[in-house]
Amino acid sequence: MDFRLEFDNNRDLQLLFGRYDENLKIIEKELGVRIVRSGEGIKIIGHDPQVQKASELFHYLMTFVEKGKDVKKADIVYALRLVEKEKEIDFKRLAKEKIEVSVQGGLITPKTKGQIEYIDAIKTNDLVFCIGPAGTGKTYLAIAMAVNALKKGLVRRIILTRPAVEAGESLGFLPGDMVEKVLPYLRPLYDALYDMMEPEKVEHYSEQGIIEVAPLAFMRGRTLNEAFVILDEAQNARPDQMKMFLTRMGFDSKVVVIGDVTQSDLPAPENNGLAEANRILGNVPEIKFIHLTSEDTVRHELVQKIIEAYAQNNGNHKNPHP
Repeated sequence: MDFRLEFDNNRDLQLLFGRYDENLKIIEKELGVRIVRSGEGIKIIGHDPQVQKASELFHYLMTFVEKGKDVKKADIVYALRLVEKEKEIDFKRLAKEKIEVSVQGGLITPKTKGQIEYIDAIKTNDLVFCIGPAGTGKTYLAIAMAVNALKKGLVRRIILTRPAVEAGESLGFLPGDMVEKVLPYLRPLYDALYDMMEPEKVEHYSEQGIIEVAPLAFMRGRTLNEAFVILDEAQNARPDQMKMFLTRMGFDSKVVVIGDVTQSDLPAPENNGLAEANRILGNVPEIKFIHLTSEDTVRHELVQKIIEAYAQNNGNHKNPHP
């Protein structure tokens, strides 16, 4: 069987095929098909099921190109592996799950089943907890959903907060003004924002109070209406801080709480607000808890292996063999 696909212009070809047609080579290797460039398009040659899957993949990847986005190796590999592994997820479903984060067509895409469930939970629930290891996209996807909600006018502002636990939340002994004191703890949140929005817009929104990035201690005494509020590194929040934060939630707001209970920097890590919230609120129907695992890791492939190796080591340490 062969399948022909034509494109409207050379820009589409460049964005889709990649430099030196490297994306076509990846698809050929992953699906066991042969792809031949012909005129203004391509011809896919191979066994019927694989050709069909390749054609569906190309239609999915074209949704990136239509937004002016380059197709990357990760877009191809993660999509193929997810569709292969999860029978209820197809390329049409993946196309619907993309998150638009800028007027220029910037797109963030979930790459695992857990990430899709996480995004769906944020869409349908006002309060979501996401617990999982490093590299699973917890913070990045939440910020993408916040930027998307602001873009669509669903909220009036974005509030991002983290506990500055290493500085004891007082921050008094650090040099500089308040901004300089807290910036090292909040920098990862700014990094994600700058990935999704133009720096000038981030700065303008920050000056206008539309985007606020602040330490958790600054949330006390406030009511946060019409806001998308994200508490990052929640494993470093004490139980009293967690309760304080959760009771700040106002009307027409969404709150996402993110953390990894195995990575607490608190003096008594077993007594942290995230673990307590999981225990106390886990059975409240209106509150959604999403638990990501090393299988949801979307950083360099070594990150997943590192997470699993450390988890195995911790297990052996707690239960040493005689």
